[in-house]
Amino acid sequence: MSAQNKQIYRYLMSGISISPDEGEDVALNRAARQMKRLGVRSPSLHFRLYKRSVDARKKQDIRLVWTVLIECREPLSQSACQKGGLRRLEDLAVEVPVGEEPLMQPPMVVGMGPAGLFAALTLAQNGYRPILIDRGGDVTERVEAVEKFRETGCLDTDCNIQFGAGGAGTFSDGKLVTRIHDPRCRTVLNTFYRFGAPEEILRLAKPHIGTDVLRGVVSSMLDEICRLGGKVIYRCRLIDFEERGDGTLTVHTTTGDFSCGALILAIGHSARDTYKTLISKQYAVEPKPISMGVRAEHLQEDIDRAMYGDFAGHPALGHGEYSLSDTRTERGVYTFCMCPGGEVVAAASENEGLVVNGMSNHARDGKNANAAVLVSVGCDDYAPVDGNRALGAIAFQRSVEKKAFLAGGGDYYAPMMTLGDFMTGKRGSEPSRVLPSYRDGRVRMADFETVFPSFVTESLRYAFQSFGKSLAGYDSADTVLTAAETRTSAPVRILRNNETCTALGHPLVYPCGEGAGYAGGITSAATDGIRIAEALMKRFAPMEK
Repeated sequence: MSAQNKQIYRYLMSGISISPDEGEDVALNRAARQMKRLGVRSPSLHFRLYKRSVDARKKQDIRLVWTVLIECREPLSQSACQKGGLRRLEDLAVEVPVGEEPLMQPPMVVGMGPAGLFAALTLAQNGYRPILIDRGGDVTERVEAVEKFRETGCLDTDCNIQFGAGGAGTFSDGKLVTRIHDPRCRTVLNTFYRFGAPEEILRLAKPHIGTDVLRGVVSSMLDEICRLGGKVIYRCRLIDFEERGDGTLTVHTTTGDFSCGALILAIGHSARDTYKTLISKQYAVEPKPISMGVRAEHLQEDIDRAMYGDFAGHPALGHGEYSLSDTRTERGVYTFCMCPGGEVVAAASENEGLVVNGMSNHARDGKNANAAVLVSVGCDDYAPVDGNRALGAIAFQRSVEKKAFLAGGGDYYAPMMTLGDFMTGKRGSEPSRVLPSYRDGRVRMADFETVFPSFVTESLRYAFQSFGKSLAGYDSADTVLTAAETRTSAPVRILRNNETCTALGHPLVYPCGEGAGYAGGITSAATDGIRIAEALMKRFAPMEK
């Protein structure tokens, strides 16, 4: 048999709609019948489920919408593809040319979030023996530190929800949804699956892992980096670094000095000390827009009913997930990181600053649903600090977090309001039907006018009215609001060369991921980590064994 005949051609057929009561085999059979109608009857056709989404536009007729992967040994005609709405799925394998320039020392990756984790794993898989460091601890130590903060209010500023193995995503819903279209996204999903994520992430339109499962996945990936010759060093915080001019850098950390041949800065969006260091070293760092607001909590059963009607609770649907936005005013308002059956978590990383975020386990079996409701903040909202607007962006974030800390009583209790009070300007209404989940209810009733700029509170009030029209009950008076959600993205961007991916004027330094301003979420950050590793590999040869 010729090599050409051994090739497998892959096509995607989308829009196959079935009832939640119908089995997955129904979708496959409908795809097969559609191929027969197109005149394609080859026995070599093989059908597999590829991606599933939920169409909840009609509450009395909820549909599961499948995309089916069709594999065959002969290419389909252009006519059949056009009539059937088929699109070719190209091979995901991307050959990265390996450079010839020698690496004088192993590359170092700073940060173990998705960007740093995937950059280091890609390098380790290709013989570059990276050194991967993070200021926080391993997964076990992080869990202990986060639980201690939850129970006692004692914050470890180096090991918390923001810092440590897996980055901020380890204590989240583990969402893998992204708007970017990059073949590396599929590589990210396949990698997570390989290291222990459930197989369903390869098929769902809105895949998630869950923080309980993601912790094990992260640990397995870090073990693999070590097995392949890399080094993983915890509790190792970057202090400064110097480019020596001989093809190496000296990196100063809290555990000593290191020499490396290239430096990947996958520092995460909360590494404010590193931002300050880069600005002081005259790196090109610019402010970027951010968003901030509150966490809104509803009963999950209310969200399910509002989205699915009589189908609420159907095992084929899972819990309802919403995404709401309103751009009719000067500032857009939108929901972000919706966590079905989750909890609001204490996400501070600095003393006397209060930050909230959302988290859920894989089962999403908590009583409440929560999501960030965020207002867009522009660069013009930042007052320069020492003539630098990037420093002003960081100061703007920090200022709101400090006000939230004081509004909550100064002991990491979170400021809280019911939506009814927030909308009417009242104060003092106790939570009733919906109970706050932050630190098991360690909240204090407050006035958000003392936390946020007026444009944030005004925009939020307008948005809740709008969202209540889009999703029944979203504007219920007993909705619980907790402040302040401020760490949705990095407030700055470390500029880099579009071709080499190195920092402007610094050919051995690679800004990477969400902390560098080039990603927004687990998948896009991981994708950027792979991209940066490929840029380094394209230039440098692997380390000699």
